[in-house]
Amino acid sequence: MGLTLLLFLFFSVFSTPSLSQRHSPLNTAYYRRSCPRFEQIMQETTTNKQITSPTTAAATLRLFFHDCFVGGCDASVLVSSTPFNKAERDAEINLSLPGDGFDVVVRAKTALELSCPGVVSCSDILAVAARNLVVQTGGPFYPVNLGRKDSFISKASLVEGNLPRPTMSMDQIINIFGSRGFSVQEMVALSGAHTIGFSHCKEFSSNLYNYNKTSQYDPSYNPRFAQALRNACNNFQKDPTLSVFNDVMSPNKFDNKYYQNLPKGLGLLSSDRGLFSDPRTRIHVEEYIRDQDAFFKAFASAMQKLSDHGVKIGRSGEIRHRCDAFNN
Repeated sequence: MGLTLLLFLFFSVFSTPSLSQRHSPLNTAYYRRSCPRFEQIMQETTTNKQITSPTTAAATLRLFFHDCFVGGCDASVLVSSTPFNKAERDAEINLSLPGDGFDVVVRAKTALELSCPGVVSCSDILAVAARNLVVQTGGPFYPVNLGRKDSFISKASLVEGNLPRPTMSMDQIINIFGSRGFSVQEMVALSGAHTIGFSHCKEFSSNLYNYNKTSQYDPSYNPRFAQALRNACNNFQKDPTLSVFNDVMSPNKFDNKYYQNLPKGLGLLSSDRGLFSDPRTRIHVEEYIRDQDAFFKAFASAMQKLSDHGVKIGRSGEIRHRCDAFNN
């Protein structure tokens, strides 16, 4: 074997990036030189917004999920529609995304453009904002890799079937997560995001009124809880903004109370209650009921994995000047 071939083989083995490097070319120090105040600006923005609007954390987490599950974490959900393009945010399932999630991204982008114009992507802002707000509400810290680019496309037509709905069967929900490389255990951990935030009454009204011939409401509800929900949502057809906390015990604190509610019939959505009734998911619910640290560890790991899902790098994306519009 000649020296040239030996050297070629040596460098082929030791310079070829590993599978994980190729699939996740992001790193936590991406803006250390190009935007040294990135972390500080993000922390100030998310802290101030959460203090003035306590619903921001849940709104941002939901926005992040809806972004990543459709084409990857690429800020495509932030783009506004035009006369020529109906964007993701105007898909029917995204119409109820709360404004606070969009607003915290806009505030951060504005501040970052003043400090380091044209450097930080909207997708990185959304990923870090979600993490910061989890921590601010009492949840676990996890590192967020940086260096995502923003998408070139955002189409409402790509959304349907790619996001889990509360009315879906457990098989459907497991399949949606599974097709993105997430295990049942990771799906249960990510569902724990429902420990904060609220849902609109129209999303679960079919479980509360005229459920079937023998019961007005879904019998998997705790009866007193069902009656309280019926009272709270009574006017939902005239007032579509009516909503109820996902976790009635500690709605603004990121903890494991969400799981503790499920055996008591206090899960708000069908998909929540399904986590306890299905043996594939119940085993993980029971673990997180007993051990909040186990939930936090699993949630942090799954969020880190989600944050890297389908990211755009290099020429497959751009750094948007405004988060709600593609660059010209």
